[in-house]
Amino acid sequence: MATVLSVSGSPSATSRTARLLRHLDVRLAAQGHEVIPLDVRTLPAEALLGADFRHPAIVAASELFARADGVVIGTPVYKAAYSGLLKSLLDLLPQYGLVGKTVLPLATGGSTAHVLAIDYALRPVLSSMGAAHIVQGWFTLDKDLVVGADGTLTIAPAAAEALAQVVDQFSDAVGSRTALPAGQAA
Repeated sequence: MATVLSVSGSPSATSRTARLLRHLDVRLAAQGHEVIPLDVRTLPAEALLGADFRHPAIVAASELFARADGVVIGTPVYKAAYSGLLKSLLDLLPQYGLVGKTVLPLATGGSTAHVLAIDYALRPVLSSMGAAHIVQGWFTLDKDLVVGADGTLTIAPAAAEALAQVVDQFSDAVGSRTALPAGQAA
């Protein structure tokens, strides 16, 4: 099928956002996609904050974006916007680093007051980077993501159902784009 880059923009090592993405990665892999996880927090801070485009870790991350057919981008919402860590990485990618890509934006946060962060903060950036198709994104409340003592993630049933639908729509969209003959856009 397709190669999917699954990007967590959370700065936290115990992130519910990252756990959610890894949970969704399993669903995408079961649908036949090659899924490559990328936790932005593992990239060198000095390279991200110093805008070191040539740092080997930044070059490698850029190559992952170039290789992907689809990109899932997950971020916690802070101050009604996506994380600064994610912004740092997006700023270091080529201007049109998402050309030809199908993108699924996901966000997590503590309040429904932040639900529009996907459409008003993240989607415009993804669009400006040339994403071919940005599928319907999804916002999940922190209270719907419970991490057990053993690190396992439990998703509230209604949230799990909604997430399954948006992930399946993304899977279908990225799969149909990669099935097209060379040079033909969807």
